[in-house]
Amino acid sequence: MKAMLLAAGKGTRMGELTRDMPKPLLRAGPCSLIEHQIRKLRAAGFTELVINHAWRGEQLETAFGDGAALGVRIVWSREGEPLETAGGIARALPLLGAAPFAVVNADIWTDFDFTRLRTALAAADDLHLVLVPNPPQHPQGDFAVDAQGRLQPRSAAPQSAYTYSGIGVFRPALFTALPTATYPLLPLLQRSIAAGTASAQVHAGQWSDIGTPDRLAALERQLAATDHSLQSGNTP
Repeated sequence: MKAMLLAAGKGTRMGELTRDMPKPLLRAGPCSLIEHQIRKLRAAGFTELVINHAWRGEQLETAFGDGAALGVRIVWSREGEPLETAGGIARALPLLGAAPFAVVNADIWTDFDFTRLRTALAAADDLHLVLVPNPPQHPQGDFAVDAQGRLQPRSAAPQSAYTYSGIGVFRPALFTALPTATYPLLPLLQRSIAAGTASAQVHAGQWSDIGTPDRLAALERQLAATDHSLQSGNTP
């Protein structure tokens, strides 16, 4: 299974931090946000990666090239202007092939085990999302999930909704009819929910979308504390 890292957003909420660089190249601890994801994907056996980019995307290509230094093979999907999630995936379909593929936002932090994506998609499913408990900045959540693991609209259980983590598995057929243009992911998710072909799982571990400088600073503090505990011989 191939994996696509979404790295085309401008990161405007990061202010000066992303004025001259793409958001996924912001450092968190020993390396950039996107490098954390590349390393975790490789450890889970995902060595064929597609990465899209737009804003300052040449910097990403300079940093990682063909991926050989990190033990992966990277091919680049160049957008020029961001096409949103579904539009970016549709543009990259020729690079992703005919089999289901994983999709991961390049600017999140998580301890989710990516090996779980390899068997996440049942035969009748078009997509499978990883959901997380709602963070403070998004308390209402995005979706619900029933006892059988079927993805449901938030309205089905608004008091127990979860947030989409930016991690999922998709079949290419979801995107083949889309124009190569800006297109959001939500309409496709809603269509699959209505058809009963969308599943989900909840990850209760660590996760953060690094959407503001404050959240990046909080992640830096977390990683520094973990590193200090490890160096001291303690369990974090």
